[in-house]
Amino acid sequence: MKTPTNTDVRERALLVGLGLKRAPHLPGHPSDETARESLQELAELARSAGAVVAGSILQMREAIDPASVVGHGKLEEIRAEAQARRAPLIIFDRELTPGQQRNLERGVERRVIDRTQLILDIFARQARSREGQLQVELAQLNYLLPRLAGADPELSRLGGGIGTRGPGEQKLETDRRRIRDRVRRIGAAIETLRRQRALRRSARQSVPLGTVALVGYTNAGKSTLFNVLSRADVLVSSKMFATLDPTVRAVRLPSHRRVLVSDTVGFIRDLPKGLLAAFRATLEEVQQAALILQVTDISNPHHAEQDAEVDKVLAQLGVSDRTRLHVFNKIDRLDPETRKAMSTSNGNVFVSALEGTGLDELFCRIDEMITVDPMRRLRFSVPLSEGRKLALVHGLGRVLHSELRDSKMVIDAELPESLVRRLRLTPMEGS
Repeated sequence: MKTPTNTDVRERALLVGLGLKRAPHLPGHPSDETARESLQELAELARSAGAVVAGSILQMREAIDPASVVGHGKLEEIRAEAQARRAPLIIFDRELTPGQQRNLERGVERRVIDRTQLILDIFARQARSREGQLQVELAQLNYLLPRLAGADPELSRLGGGIGTRGPGEQKLETDRRRIRDRVRRIGAAIETLRRQRALRRSARQSVPLGTVALVGYTNAGKSTLFNVLSRADVLVSSKMFATLDPTVRAVRLPSHRRVLVSDTVGFIRDLPKGLLAAFRATLEEVQQAALILQVTDISNPHHAEQDAEVDKVLAQLGVSDRTRLHVFNKIDRLDPETRKAMSTSNGNVFVSALEGTGLDELFCRIDEMITVDPMRRLRFSVPLSEGRKLALVHGLGRVLHSELRDSKMVIDAELPESLVRRLRLTPMEGS
């Protein structure tokens, strides 16, 4: 009888981090602390991409080697380490130039990818909507184009001298032209989808509803919080970038006003510029929001650095001055003493989306900060025959008192200003 064996088909990867000795760092903290944090994050990214982290190497240098990044001696060490750990893939924790990537692959005799390529792979795995898939493909093609000359050893490379001209050059140029054509087509398709999204947004805005966008570092718990706020069922995962496609849901506030809440892609340090540009259409939900909820995983010891990275991305999107509410999530992971010491005097809100702690306060704060479509108290009458109008009053407002007089319903209610105008309600005399 054969003994069953578990065969792990996941790709084994060796991670390589790089830090500069003269890089700015906090006093009293080791100079390699930031580089080690980034390397730990790279390990999470690799696992989210389906890889097995076989090991990691961190090198601190005075300056980056322009040809091989790490220098010839370290290159030999990386090759030996990858061979010993049976890792056919090496992932560098920085963006590599096409020349550096080719030099590294020749030196270590293995496939080499950088942080950007890894993030693109994760995005390609997670994209579900047509728009998300097109945006990822656009970023991938823009990344691939300058690297095409050395991407495949069977492709003849452009160069000078005898024996380097002819069919190889033509094939390479043909491949480049096809990629550029595909980039143009994808760009046009994304622009069409962007216009469609803008039309849907315009239709939503015809009934003035405040919009709230959840932003934050990847894996901060935005989707869990979004599900609790909106009673939705967006995918929640500990993997990084589990949410790529934006989801918009209506949420009712304590004042009975409705707002639209959108869940967006998580941010990360050194987010590839091409990726940010490719996801411009998706991130317009953030740019159009009346209120930004910045969600932070307070249980992460490096949450301050993560918030700084989120601030950088928001600045690139041009929304640094937008009204913002800082929500510290995952307080359930803190010890009781730390939770008692937390103060809301600075305007922040502390919640546990998993346990539901602090959500009432969060709803109230959102209600206070959303200035779109303010509430108005009104005493008016509606004929009983106008059932749709009565349904809207009860559905979108807060009825404080109602009584039947003759064939009319006299109502005292708090209603959104837009609903008062839409239903053409007039206050009763003496109210």
